[in-house]
Amino acid sequence: MKSILFVCLGNICRSPIAEGVARALIEEGGHGITVDSAGTGSWHVGEAPCKHSVSVARNHDIDISHLRARQVKKADFNTFDVIVALDQSNYRDLEALGCRNLVKLGDYGYNGADVPDPYFFDGFEGFEHVYTMIESCVKELLKR
Repeated sequence: MKSILFVCLGNICRSPIAEGVARALIEEGGHGITVDSAGTGSWHVGEAPCKHSVSVARNHDIDISHLRARQVKKADFNTFDVIVALDQSNYRDLEALGCRNLVKLGDYGYNGADVPDPYFFDGFEGFEHVYTMIESCVKELLKR
């Protein structure tokens, strides 16, 4: 695996966290893997990750504040070795677009569970839960 694209709905919460976690783990492990993130929707294109995602990543010594949301493109399916959906809805949307090199992040350590969208949670606790889940799954993904 030489490249990974993490995909959620708007690319402002989960997938930027996954990108940041993966970059940190890749750098730490000396792997030569390219990482990016995108959203299936276009609502937040050009925006920074949401403040809680930036904060939870920063609490774990990861800076994602420079990332900007973008929408997934069909060309990404040829550019990236693995496209990682953060939940089943994203998986179905990507599959409908013709993506074949597709996996679901929760299949790597969480028995196929969806990574819930913390954007709709009350408070910060949901973001910490999502961060922990993402970190665990990304560690397992990078072992493959």
